[in-house]
Amino acid sequence: MITFILNDKTILTDSHPGTTLLDFIRYGENMPGTKIGCREGDCGACTVLEGTLENNKVLYKSIVSCLTPLGNAQGKHIVTIEGVNMKELSPVQNAMVENAGTQCGFCTPGFVMSLTGHGLSEEQSTHEKAIAAISGNICRCTGYKSIEKAAASISELLKLKDISDPINWMVENKFLPEYFLKIGDQLKQIQSNTSTSENNQIIGGGTDLMVQKPEEIEETDINLFYNRNDLKGIRKENDSIIIGSATSASEIMNSEIIQEYFQNIKEHFKLISSEPIRNMGTIAGNFVNASPIGDLSIFFLALNANIIIKESNNSREIPLKNFFLDYKKIDLNKGEYIETVIIPISKSEFKFNFEKVSKRTHLDIASVNSAISFKLIDDTIEECSVSAGGVSAIPKYLLKTSEYLIGKKISNGTVIKASKILQEEISPITDVRGSSDYKRLLLRQLFFAHFIKLCSKSISLNELLS
Repeated sequence: MITFILNDKTILTDSHPGTTLLDFIRYGENMPGTKIGCREGDCGACTVLEGTLENNKVLYKSIVSCLTPLGNAQGKHIVTIEGVNMKELSPVQNAMVENAGTQCGFCTPGFVMSLTGHGLSEEQSTHEKAIAAISGNICRCTGYKSIEKAAASISELLKLKDISDPINWMVENKFLPEYFLKIGDQLKQIQSNTSTSENNQIIGGGTDLMVQKPEEIEETDINLFYNRNDLKGIRKENDSIIIGSATSASEIMNSEIIQEYFQNIKEHFKLISSEPIRNMGTIAGNFVNASPIGDLSIFFLALNANIIIKESNNSREIPLKNFFLDYKKIDLNKGEYIETVIIPISKSEFKFNFEKVSKRTHLDIASVNSAISFKLIDDTIEECSVSAGGVSAIPKYLLKTSEYLIGKKISNGTVIKASKILQEEISPITDVRGSSDYKRLLLRQLFFAHFIKLCSKSISLNELLS
């Protein structure tokens, strides 16, 4: 049985855990406010809030219900548009009305839920953060300016928020119904369910499998890893950072440990999907998907990451660069799963950069992406790793390029020579994202961009392009 709280009602259901949360809400509970749009996590019409009890506090985030397996709601508080309705419009709803932020209204519940979720965060609101909160919501009617004005209005109201206790403040100021104050105690009565079977299909956040084969997932015995606390978390051990395989992209992005070593992590991760998808998608899910343009795969390949693969009581550790064998083929046997990701960290000057080009700057699949990391001692490169996506059948670790750069002084000549070696390592194909020649040109430009950003005093853009 799956047990969770839906708005102010405790749900106990024997529905299949692979059923989409969206369908359960609309058809199982007859709550049509959450809309069916793309069913691929792109439009945000089905956005709801997910509340999780952590350290005696309920923390909320926006998710797309169309890609959420019902089983992932176990032990959570799921909030739909009906769950924030009161006798009077909330300040979020009122801002949308007053700024003409809605026309046909189909997308409006999703925008309201995302902006309400922004109010529930333990961060001070700004206009930029309010806009970022609705990054996963699409509107066909308004042209967005009216919605941007609504978001600005809401962010001004939220500047008075008590970030130490946002739920209580939101209730006191009529952003939320009073029942929210009791949810923490109610969630304490619900046990989390992490039972597994080695032969079942593993599913994490669902952002890939629920797009590719939702009907199969709804009829298959599945292992739900999304709520497994033993596979979550980020910690530092000696000279490594250890990331649990069920850790989400948002958790990585907002980790103080990660930010200590990657100051630009938030800017990099803004190129990786929308906020609701980052809130759901797990690091291991991105790896196992084995997409040649998987952003997290490219990111962590350049960090020379290792992964620990587990089966029952046995485990093995391999470099991530050896995990990808061929197109959509990985070194993962039946019954095995990724347990942790290990990133070595450097005590010397460490440089890292991630670049991505897609048809849209944000919220799009990459045409080509690339990352690089290296130590720099007296302008000499050490322990270099370069990766690239969209130019091979697998997420590509550029071994020859990396090896060439080790021991070289930073100079225009070094970068130009390395870019030629890089071109020999890749084998892009022509597809809907661009021609082979176009992808080669893109990767060259991204490779140059790494050095222009990281070593601007030693690199001349004009000379690189001459």
